[in-house]
Amino acid sequence: MVSARAARRAAALGLGALWWWAVLRLALEPGAGVLEGAVAVGGWGLSVLPVHCVPRRQAAGAVGRERWRRALFTALGGRAASRATRADAGPGEGRTGRGGLP
Repeated sequence: MVSARAARRAAALGLGALWWWAVLRLALEPGAGVLEGAVAVGGWGLSVLPVHCVPRRQAAGAVGRERWRRALFTALGGRAASRATRADAGPGEGRTGRGGLP
């Protein structure tokens, strides 16, 4: 029986080899086509996905929203900071009933 770890490694190796084949074919073969381009772009797109991200509350050393607001309030001073924090608020936070306008 193949372990899940070995299967993941085999899949990664196979997909990596396919991606390199597509990239090298695009670079070296004048007749390379859409298939190679799609594989190369798709592999690059997967490489930039943030697959190791976690929600802010679970992240080690994350700073809470209220702490950011206090820092902004201190840096900008009074009224300007309160307007900026209302603009950054999510849906239903710090907004009036006039179509979401502050």
